[in-house]
Amino acid sequence: MTSLSEDCSIELVVARHEEDLRWLKRVPASFRISVYDKGVTQALPESLIGREGMSVVTLLNTGREAHTYLTHLITRFDSLADVTVFCQGHPFDHAPDLHERLKALAERKEIPSPFLWYGFLEDTDDPQGRRLFVPWSKNPERVELSTGSLYELIFGGPSPDLFHFRGGAQFAVSREGVRSRSLEFYERALEACLSDALAPHSLERFWDRFFGGPVIDPETLGHDGTRYLKKIRRLEPGGEIIGAVDSV
Repeated sequence: MTSLSEDCSIELVVARHEEDLRWLKRVPASFRISVYDKGVTQALPESLIGREGMSVVTLLNTGREAHTYLTHLITRFDSLADVTVFCQGHPFDHAPDLHERLKALAERKEIPSPFLWYGFLEDTDDPQGRRLFVPWSKNPERVELSTGSLYELIFGGPSPDLFHFRGGAQFAVSREGVRSRSLEFYERALEACLSDALAPHSLERFWDRFFGGPVIDPETLGHDGTRYLKKIRRLEPGGEIIGAVDSV
């Protein structure tokens, strides 16, 4: 996709599990919004019930956001919007500028061609997750990922040595990008996802490859395979500022 026409359709797919969705009130009115709800509380605040273009689909609480995204791609394969944005129920920890990015899409100032990562941190991991996932504070048992084997199962070819991605599993993709793969491809990916409880963490590392080639040039990353797209404060004594502010 090289341009967005004035009548281009844009859909926001939200993977919700108990998150407060009042932030959806700021989504441009031109967006269709599909909330896939895996929680037990009411998904939408009263102010959003009846919003034009809004729908809520209830799913079993399994497979995290990867299951949600793949479910949408499969069930809507023949009725996709021109552009689809996929995000978490609370997207701002990873993509604090999401509202600005959605506005840029609505105003045709930003174009997925065919894919745009969202998020402020570009990072690198290996096929077993040893660089990032194994030492992660939320993985005290130091379990490894099966990213490499999942990639080979889904794509039918050898795994890359490294995966470069933006953390948070949030992105926009064009309809043409989605349809560069077959419906059977996404069905195979969903089956693979459901076969491994940690698969969503692996898929987070290569969503760009679902719709084409990798989009992050490793030459743009630092010596440690990381690039910050905004300044952050370390949660350590001293709290020094790190990370350069680069253009998104």
